[in-house]
Amino acid sequence: MTKILKKKVLIAAPVGKVFEFMDDLGKTGMHMSERSMMMMGSKLNLEHLAGPEKGVGATFRWRGKVMGLLVDFTEKVTSWEKNAEKVWETVGSQPQMIILGWYRMRLKTEPKDNQTLASLEIEYAPPKGFFYKLLSTILARRYAEWCLNKMLGDTKNALEK
Repeated sequence: MTKILKKKVLIAAPVGKVFEFMDDLGKTGMHMSERSMMMMGSKLNLEHLAGPEKGVGATFRWRGKVMGLLVDFTEKVTSWEKNAEKVWETVGSQPQMIILGWYRMRLKTEPKDNQTLASLEIEYAPPKGFFYKLLSTILARRYAEWCLNKMLGDTKNALEK
């Protein structure tokens, strides 16, 4: 059973700049590539695997350890419309994540009163295995909210300086 979480923020920047910033996983994924409490003091490394850097088919791999547990998963862009929408999700038969088993993210940007309304959505499912499902039940929503808030907040902070 999947769950969906959505967040929106108004950013004082043109749609093109907001979309360009958020289309770069190195920028919007910063919260996973820097040590933090939500990452239990760990960080993941991002690697471009295949396809273009941006657009449909762009494929990236996140890898590292969190609490001594291996995290290794691949994301692929499945839909992309410049300055409007991007959809990406985990691919592969068994992504190794701790509190999520699979996820799909959707970014939408639209002009609003000379600013940009940026919307992020995550649809996710729990991982397999009793221990991981238990962790997911306790932490998945909090982690997903943190991810969405960080991605939107980092974008707003970077573009409104």
